[in-house]
This record gives sequence, C-alpha cells and structure tokens, in this order.
Amino acid sequence: MGGWQTATVVGMHDETPRARTFRLRLSRPESHRAGQHYVVRLTAPDGYTAQRSYSVASPPTDSASDEIDLTVERLEGGEVSGFLHDAVEIGDELEVRGPIGGWFVWEDGPALLVGGGSGVVPVMAMLRHARATGRSDLIRLVVSVRSPDDLYYRDEITGPEVTVVYTRAAPPGVERPVGRLTLDDVGAPAEGATAYVCGSAGFADAASRLMVDAGVPVERVRVERFGPTG
Repeated sequence: MGGWQTATVVGMHDETPRARTFRLRLSRPESHRAGQHYVVRLTAPDGYTAQRSYSVASPPTDSASDEIDLTVERLEGGEVSGFLHDAVEIGDELEVRGPIGGWFVWEDGPALLVGGGSGVVPVMAMLRHARATGRSDLIRLVVSVRSPDDLYYRDEITGPEVTVVYTRAAPPGVERPVGRLTLDDVGAPAEGATAYVCGSAGFADAASRLMVDAGVPVERVRVERFGPTG
C-alpha cells in the first residue's frame, strides 16, 4: 500500500437510486487484488478532514492500473458519501490511499461469495476477476437485496454462477418467495471452498452462520462487516 495520492474522477454512473460507481484515474498506478479497498479523504478549506473506505468494484489487471472503480452508497447524513453524490463532477480530484487489505481477497480456488446490499461490491470484484480470467466455474455468488431497485450491477448479476435473493419485494417471474437468506439459497458449497461474506453487521453474522451450517469450516469463512458511517 502506497501513501496518499490524487485521483481524478473520469466517469460515474448510477447503479441504483442510492448507489453510484465512480471511475478514478490514479496519479500513481497500483496493482490491487479482488476484495481490497481504498480510503477516500476529503479536506475542507478550514483543514477539517473526513475519510471513508470503499471497496474496489473493478477486477485486478495483469499489471499496475491507473484506473479503479469505487461504488459508493449514499447514506443519510454521510459526510463523504453525500459529498461524492451531490458535489463531485467529472474532472474533480480526490485524495485516495490504497489498495488496502490482504485477508478478504480472492485469487484462486473454489469460493462461495455472499453479499448483502452494498456488501456485494468486493465480491463482485471477485466474480469479475474470475470471469475475466476464465475461472468462473470456481465461483458461486449469492446476493441478498431488499428489492429490484436495490440490486447493484444488474446487467452482470446473471448467469449460472449467480443467485439473487429478494427479501422485501421481488420482480415479476421470480418463483422464490421474498424472505431472508436460507440454506436452500446457499446450497452445497464446492469441496474445499472458502466463503467470503460481506454486508452489514447483522447480515454478516447471520450469513456467516449459514456458511458453517452449509458445511464450510469456520476457519474458511472470511467476513467483512460495515457500519452506518458514510
């Protein structure tokens, strides 16, 4: 992990009404691993600073890259997420530091990925990496969201590797009744699989217990929790 550097916003698009992906061009190219994150720091004219961590949504590349995608959910009262959604424009510069993290990363081997809400971001980077390197047969992704409007990356959350669970409202044609994630949704993990669980504290606790109940040894369950700060 390097020190702070400047990143220029070169693209952005909405994933949902409350989530936006920002494409940043780094002043110093870096190599990241699927599951890592960056810290974004804002500095006010009076010197006050606020910083938050955001997972990298884009997959790793063969060499150091000067562009990364960060997906940011707007939280009520969030200092950083609110500024990014309301004030940032193409061409603006941000301070970032990373990539950070060495435990919640996937590079090879069978994996069961479980993301709740915005917790899908780091595991989506893992799925994208697997697809880009022709190893999607190693990956299974289970995503839990409240409704279709809350589903990130909807054009990519398809295919035989992916299961989407709707907990409050489901789109037409979905046979599974709405409700919380269950063992039936998780299914039987591949032999030797590592589970990667990311979401709110409550979701992560419940989902990690499901991983163990499904047969993943507890030492092979990796969990990343996030709180309400924004």
